[in-house]
Amino acid sequence: MTTANTTSFWEQGVFGQGLILGITVGGITKALLILVAALIIARFVRAYLLNLSRSTKYIWIINEDTASTLHNMIVVIAIVYAFEALGAMAFKIGGANMSNILAGFLVFYFSYIFAKKSKDYMIMRSPTQNLPEVQVKAKLFYYLIVVLAFFIALNIAGFTGRLTTIFAAAGITGIVLGFASQTVVANFISGIFMYFDKPLKIGDPVEVAGYSGIVHDIRILSTRIRTWDGVLVRIPNEKLFNSEIQNLMKYPARRVDITVGIGYKEDAGKAIEVIKKTLDEMSYVLAEPEPVVFVDNLGDSSVNISIRAWAPSEKWFDVRIQIVQKVKEALDREGIEIPFPQRVNWFPEPIRIKVEGERGN
Repeated sequence: MTTANTTSFWEQGVFGQGLILGITVGGITKALLILVAALIIARFVRAYLLNLSRSTKYIWIINEDTASTLHNMIVVIAIVYAFEALGAMAFKIGGANMSNILAGFLVFYFSYIFAKKSKDYMIMRSPTQNLPEVQVKAKLFYYLIVVLAFFIALNIAGFTGRLTTIFAAAGITGIVLGFASQTVVANFISGIFMYFDKPLKIGDPVEVAGYSGIVHDIRILSTRIRTWDGVLVRIPNEKLFNSEIQNLMKYPARRVDITVGIGYKEDAGKAIEVIKKTLDEMSYVLAEPEPVVFVDNLGDSSVNISIRAWAPSEKWFDVRIQIVQKVKEALDREGIEIPFPQRVNWFPEPIRIKVEGERGN
């Protein structure tokens, strides 16, 4: 019966000779080879990325910071495995080698740095007019890289199989966690759908989920709106995605609808001409589509004239205020009455009124 030789190459012959503290010639040689190979690979990767950054259009992800981050990651991980080759990390934690745990942590850390710098670089280089959309893209890229790096780091550390066994054994805990994370997952998926659907962007005035204001920020799980009275409202993306969204600035022009009442004794045609002339003198009232002014209905106390004028969306509120004010002033100058509500009361029997100072019958 023969016994298999399980001694590794680095422990045979001269390589197996001990030097100090249990460190062998083979261990030192292996550690040096790891470091030299890592330095060569790291420098090659950095030089290649720096050269590529001069010609690529994806400068936000392939740049000097990316090259330095990958260079440092390769070197530091090589140092960890060099110490392992020397036998300095022979102990285990939770059944996993210490060197693998450190390597997994370093991969996650440098991936986080890479994702954060790329996100900031993308936003910094974005034109101002495209900034809201680029911010959403940058956040999606950031979260995607971080999540992928987390699972890769677990696999490098050697925890993937153990975690799978633990989760399989703890079925009840898994169900509880599933229900607990259901809302988070729903908000995350809704945020992705919102990005592709693009019903709103940062800076848009909107009416959504019972709130009205300016979109302050769009995140992967929620959207923040600054209401007109200065209150910040956080709306989960799932609720936002399932709500009716009114984007008040999606299109370049928006219509102003105003109703003005004049007295029945007034000339409606003259009032319409006065209003049209007033609108023509206003710089932000668009000539195309042309403003429309017409008698809409006969109210209880007035003849109601409808005004429909188009204005740039960003000036809509200011134009509406000006139309109301200027139309009122123009009608006053022409002596056209804007009546207040009047009521006529009928009584079944005559009412006897006693005037002070007169004798009663």
